[in-house]
Amino acid sequence: MTNPLWRRAAGIVPLLLCACTCAHAQTPAPPHTVKLSSGDTTWVTFSASLVFLMTPGLALFYAGMARSKNVLSVIMQSFVACGLMTIQWCLFGYSLAFGPDHNGLIGDLSWIGLRGVSAFKADPDYCPTIPHQLYCMFQLMFAIITPALISGAVIERMKFAAYLVFIVLWATIVYDPLVHWVWGHGGWLGGAGLMDFAGGTVVEMSCGFSALTLALVVGKRKRPDNGEDLIPHNLPLTMTGVGLLWFGWFGFNAGSALTSASAAGSIASSATLAFVDTQIAAAAAAMSWLALDWTLCRKPTALGFASGAVAGMVAITPACGFVSPMGAFFIGIVAAVVCFYAIKLKHHLGADDTLDVFGVHGCGGLWGTLATGLLAVGAYNFAGRNGLLYGGSFTAAMLPQIKGVAATLLISVIGTLACAALTHLICGGLRTATSEEEAGLDLADHGEIGYAADNAGTPPLLGVN
Repeated sequence: MTNPLWRRAAGIVPLLLCACTCAHAQTPAPPHTVKLSSGDTTWVTFSASLVFLMTPGLALFYAGMARSKNVLSVIMQSFVACGLMTIQWCLFGYSLAFGPDHNGLIGDLSWIGLRGVSAFKADPDYCPTIPHQLYCMFQLMFAIITPALISGAVIERMKFAAYLVFIVLWATIVYDPLVHWVWGHGGWLGGAGLMDFAGGTVVEMSCGFSALTLALVVGKRKRPDNGEDLIPHNLPLTMTGVGLLWFGWFGFNAGSALTSASAAGSIASSATLAFVDTQIAAAAAAMSWLALDWTLCRKPTALGFASGAVAGMVAITPACGFVSPMGAFFIGIVAAVVCFYAIKLKHHLGADDTLDVFGVHGCGGLWGTLATGLLAVGAYNFAGRNGLLYGGSFTAAMLPQIKGVAATLLISVIGTLACAALTHLICGGLRTATSEEEAGLDLADHGEIGYAADNAGTPPLLGVN
C-alpha cells in the first residue's frame, strides 16, 4: 500500500519542476551575449575622455579673451554645459538623436532614460564592437561642447538663467534632429551620401551659424563709458586652452572611427588617418594665419596662431577620415584664409560675435564640408567614392555636401530664432541689465570675482550681508 506522505511528495515534484522551469525562463540572459572588442572599447573610452577635456579647454580659451570682470562667467558657461547637457542627453536627447527612426527626421523615445542602451551589448547600427552605453557617452561629449561653443558669441551680456534655458532648447530643437539627419540610422542626410566624419555640419556649422543668429538677436556689448577696452585680458590663458583643445581634438576626430583597427578594404586605419590629418591641418592653418598676421598686421600674434590652429581643426573635422594627408594640408592652408576674412564679415553684418564663433566654426566648418566632396579619396572612403578632384561625379561627390550645408544652415538659423523667442518668454528677456553688464557678470550672476586684485578686500557675495 502506497504511503500517503510519499504520494503527496510525488505530487509536489511536478509543481517544483514547473516552478524551476518558469524561474529559469524569467532569468535574464548572461550579459556578455556578444563578443566585444577590448581594443576598440579601450580606444573609444580614451577618445571620449579626450573630447570631454575639450570643454574645460574651451572654457580657458574663451575666458582669456574676455575682460577680467567676466572671466568666471565665461568659464561657467562652458562648465555648466557638462552638467546640463549630460542630463538632457541621458533623459531624452540621445534617444531623439540616435533612437529608432520612423520618418528619417528624428529618433523616437524608445531609449528615453537610456532604457535599452546596454553596457554589455553593442548596437549593430552604430557600434558593432563596443558597448552601446560607451557609444552613447562618446556622443555625449559632442553634445556637451557644441552648445558651449555658441556661448562665445554672446559672452559678457547674456543672462546666465537665459543661457541655461537656451542651450537645453537648442540641443533639443536643433542639435538632436541634425545629429539624426547626419549620423542616425535612417537619417536622410546620411542616407543621401553626406560625408561628415566627425561633425563639420553637426558640430561646427551648427554652432557657428547659430552663434551669429543669437548674437544678432541679443545685440552688441555696451561700450564702456570709462574708456575700458574690449580686448582679451589674459592671452596665456587662451593659449593654454588652445593646447587642451588641440590635444582633445585627436579624440574628437580619430575617436570617431570607433575602432583602432583597419576597416575592411581600406588602405589604413581610419583612426590613424584622422589623427594624422588633424595634426597636419591644424599646423598648416596655424602657420598660414601667422603669415597673414605678419604680412598684413606687421606682427605674428599669439592669438592669430591660436585662431589658425582652431580653424584648421574645425575645417578638417568632416574630412579627416576621407582625405589624404596632403589633402589635409591644403584644407588647413585655405581654412586660415577663409576664416581670417570671414571674421571681418561680422562687422558688415552688424553682429558682435564676441569670440568669432561664426568666422572660425561656421565658415571653417562650411569650407571643410565642401572640401570633403572635393578631395575625398576612394581608398580612404567607406563608400569608395572619389571626390570631385579625383574623378568623382558632381552628383556623387558634391551634391550631398551642398545638401548638408543648406540643411544645417536652415535648421541652425530657424531653430535658433525659435529657441531665442521661447527663452525670451520663459526668462523675461535674454540680456542682462546694463548696470550688471557694466559691473561684470562674475558678480552679477555668480556673486564672485575671478581675480582678487580686481577688488580690494574680500569680494561680496550677492544676497549675503
